[in-house]
Order: sequence, then structure tokens, then C-alpha cells
Amino acid sequence: MEQSTLNFIFIGISFAIYIGIAFKSRASSTKEYYTAGGGVSPLANGMATAADWMSAATFISMAGSLAIGGYDGSRFLMGWTGGFVLLTVLMVPYLRKFGKATVPDFIGDRYYSKLARGVAVVCAIFICMTYIMGQMRGVGVVFSQLFGIGIPAGVLIGAAIVFFYAGMGGMKGITYTQVAQYCVMAFAYTIPAIYISIALTDNFIPQLGLIGDYVAGGEYVPFLEKLNAINEELGFSHYTSGSISRIDMFFITAALMCGTAGLPHVIVRFFTVKDVLAVRKSACWTLAFIAVVYLTAPTIGAFSRVNLIEKLHETTYVDAPKWFKDFESTGQMAWVDKNDDGIIQYYGPAKSDTNSNTVFAGKAPAYPVAGSATDVLVGKHKQRLLTNEVITSNPNELWFGNDIMVMANPYMAGLPPWVIALLMAGCIAAALSTAAGLLLVLSTSISHDLMKKIIKPDLSDKEEVAYARVAALVSLIVASYFGINPPSAFIAKTVAFAFGLAASSFFPTLLLGIFAKRMSREGAIAGMICGIGFTMGYIIYFQFLGGTKEQYLFGISPEGIGTLGMLINFATAFLVNTVSPPPPPEVQEMVENIHIPSGAGEASEH
Repeated sequence: MEQSTLNFIFIGISFAIYIGIAFKSRASSTKEYYTAGGGVSPLANGMATAADWMSAATFISMAGSLAIGGYDGSRFLMGWTGGFVLLTVLMVPYLRKFGKATVPDFIGDRYYSKLARGVAVVCAIFICMTYIMGQMRGVGVVFSQLFGIGIPAGVLIGAAIVFFYAGMGGMKGITYTQVAQYCVMAFAYTIPAIYISIALTDNFIPQLGLIGDYVAGGEYVPFLEKLNAINEELGFSHYTSGSISRIDMFFITAALMCGTAGLPHVIVRFFTVKDVLAVRKSACWTLAFIAVVYLTAPTIGAFSRVNLIEKLHETTYVDAPKWFKDFESTGQMAWVDKNDDGIIQYYGPAKSDTNSNTVFAGKAPAYPVAGSATDVLVGKHKQRLLTNEVITSNPNELWFGNDIMVMANPYMAGLPPWVIALLMAGCIAAALSTAAGLLLVLSTSISHDLMKKIIKPDLSDKEEVAYARVAALVSLIVASYFGINPPSAFIAKTVAFAFGLAASSFFPTLLLGIFAKRMSREGAIAGMICGIGFTMGYIIYFQFLGGTKEQYLFGISPEGIGTLGMLINFATAFLVNTVSPPPPPEVQEMVENIHIPSGAGEASEH
């Protein structure tokens, strides 16, 4: 059976399951739309939260970052996993006891202010829109490869599917759809890793294979030693060493951690269980389910790095494997013959300056990277001719996007067609699951926190759900545009911006709202505005207005600036709080009471 046919079968079956679940579980009230009725079991919620958490950035882009950057890519692993621990320890038990449906709901009541609620809604919109851009980009990357179409068309197809089951089913539909999506993702991620681990290391447990011996081709050397030797031979830094500065690595990791603890679409997932005890059980299940993928990602990154170099470096283009030309036809990989020898060459910084492949032999005719397969201009070696700036400015002849490595990995390893089809279904499930959760938070922030709580308090349940669905449609249209024209072509980098925005806005405000009973509304509002304003301005300047690396403040990249924005938020909040009146006594009492276990009675003065 053809690979494309298998892909369609696997993806078609998974879509039918998702849409069937969404239709059967569609929300009929605001409580079901926002919190799935509050009766989801800890096990099911743990699976759904893991699916919501493991976005396209995790499933598609993180392993690619590890494959290309090695140690540098570990910032995503450390930041995201460490942040989830912060979230479950410092945030969700208290927020769940408070009993509100959204993060702006908590901020509005805790800081006794419609203005605070309004600022929180604006922050939620910016965070979720930035995050969903990366998810829609991931959907586009997968669909473009599956159907041989451009990324823009892939984004639009994914957007239509997300709107159907997220906009119609609400949190109830999303929750049970994400349970199915997690199952698809877990199998899709681990089964290829097991196959490749056996082939390269003769070990069926990928994590043990990573620290075991490389046995392919009759060699018996430690796998990481082999990987470091390959990198060094080609002029790259050792896979197990980093090139990002220490301060930037720290700030990026901290931004990812604290941003995780402030992400509204993950926090709201814990409002779907019945009580605080269920929240803690759900958090344990979630960490266990996340570990399945996060402990496998480093192995996929390392294995794909070896396979890529072994299969393509110093290979003549006419003998290049079919999968390379398939990825080339959709613009995910490319070869520019810069020294006109017909050989694909891939060198690192230490060697590229001494090899003639850095000299571009003339101007090639124009061809768009993500264009159609018709009217392709070819060179004398029958290669696609490209003048895309990203590719031709690259010091290498071989170009590929970080986000394609996970999808290319099973092709490079020669895995069975059904395994490749399963992986494709998993890639789509990862992007769609998080996109759906983000879309729900966007729509509820607008319908519940903005319309119901601020603009039109007399809205009926039916009208509120209708506003939520309209908001979901508009949000998805905007997100699709930025999915087609993202701030960064690298999915994980785009998502990292969202974490920076969450770290600089929600994390300090929620933390102070839970643990600092005397924090005033003036302090919280000023902190949020200053924190997210600084962070967003920094990101916009360096991503859209031509800022250069030499201008980085203290050497901190836009991915890590959220940490500095968070510190500005804290400092501003405390400074303004010193000259503001304290919160009303009933608010201070409310803050004390959310620290008391259920059934233990009210908090006393002392």
C-alpha cells in the first residue's frame, strides 16, 4: 500500500474519532463550555492536560531543536518540565479552591477591579494568540508534507478542523477529544523511537540506547561519543556542549518555567475536576503522561542527527534518497550546489569557512520555498533552484528546518510505512490539541470576562456561549494569518515568546494574588502592564523592527526576555503597593481562606 494512502487512512480514522467525540460531548451550558461541568476524572484530565501541554512545539519542534542544537535544545526540556512542577505546586490547588472558571476571573475578583480583569483579558489574548500562531504553523507544516501543498493551505485546513470541534464542543468536547489525542501522540512518538533505537544501538529502550553503544555498521562505540565525533569532524560544536551564552540559557529556561506556571490554557484544565484532591491526583497523572514524551524527545533528536548526516552528507544529489526529494518538493528541505560539484555537503562553522561550498556559484533562478510542485526550475543536476534568502545566506549547501526533523526521522531510518503514518497522525494531534485549548481560553476570556463581566452583565447563558463561538472564529482567523506569516519560522521559538509574555504578566500577578494578601489592585495592574509591555516591546523590536543580536540587553535574546519582564512586574507591583491603600478586609480574608484545606474551617486572625 502506498505511503500516502496509509497516511490518509490513519489520519482519517483519527479525525473521525476526534469529531465524533466532540459531537457527542458538545457543550449545552456555560459550565460545560468553560469547565466540562467540573466532573472529569483525574485520570482522564491528566491525559487531556498532557495532550494540551504537548503542543506542536513539543512534538514537532523540540526534538528538532535537540537534533540541531544538542545541549542548547535542552532549555525547552528543562524549562517546560520544571515549569509544570511550579504550576502544580504554587498555582492550581489554590486557584481551584478559589473556584473561578478563568484566570482573568480570579484576577478580577482577587484584585477587586474591573480594570484588573480587563488588563488580564488583554494579557490572555496576547499570550494565547502568540502561542496559537506556533500551533497553526505546526498544522501547516504537517499538512503541507502530507498533501504536497503549501504551508498556507495546510494552516487553513487545520483551522477549519479546530474550529469545528473546539468552537462547538467547548471544554467538554475538547477534554474527551484530547484523551484520544494523547493516546495517538504517545504511540506515535515512542514507536518510531523504539524502532530506530534497535537499529542504531541494538537496544529496544530508546533512553538506554542513548547512553549505550552505537552498533550500526559494525561499530561498537558509545553512542554520544559517536555523535560528538561526527559533529567535530564536520566542524560543529560537540553535541553535548552548548553555544548559547550562560546568561541567555538561564533567562530562556527561567522564562519557560515561569511562563508555564502562568499559562491560562493549562491552568483552566484543572478547573474541570471536582475538588482540590482531584487536582493533585490529576497533576500526578499529567506529569506521568508528559514524561512518556519528554524522556523520549532527546533520543529522537540524537538519533535523527546521526541519521541525517549518515544519509545525506557527501552524497551525490542524483543518489539522494527519495524522501529527501519529497521533503524538498514541499520546501521543508533544500540543497543549493554552491561549488557546482553535484555533492550534498553539510559543514559546521569551524569548517565551512575552509570549504569551497561557501562560495555561491552564480545566481539561481527564483523559486519560492513553499510553492507548488509545478513549473519547477531545475539545475544541471536536476535539483530545484532556489534563491530564498534563508537558504542562500546559509553557509551550507544543505538546508532544512528544525521543525521537519521529527517527521523526517522515520523516513531517514527506513521504518515501515504504517509507523510513518502513525507519526503523521501524532504530529497533527499534537498541534490540534493545544490549538483547541488555546482557542477555548481566547473565546472564554472574551465572552465571559470581557462581555459578561464588564460590558454586558445581563447576558444569558445561551448568548454567552454564542459570543464565545464568534470570538473563537475571529481568533482563529487572526491566528491562521500569523500561522502563515509567523514571527519566527521555528515553531518552538514562536511558542517561547508566548511563555515569555505569560511569565512577565500572569505569573507574578497570580503568585502575589495567592500568597501576598496585602497586594493591592494598583500594584497588580501596574505590574502586569509594565511587565508585558516591556517584554512585548522587546520581542517586537528584535523580530519585526530590525534589531540585531549585538543590541541584546545584557546578551538576553527575545526568547528569554520574559524573565526580565517578570522581574520588572514584581518590582513595579511592590513599589506601587507601598503607596496604595491595602485591599479590603474581605479580600484579605478570602486570600487566607484559599490556603486552608477544605473542611478545616475559616482562617483566624492569628
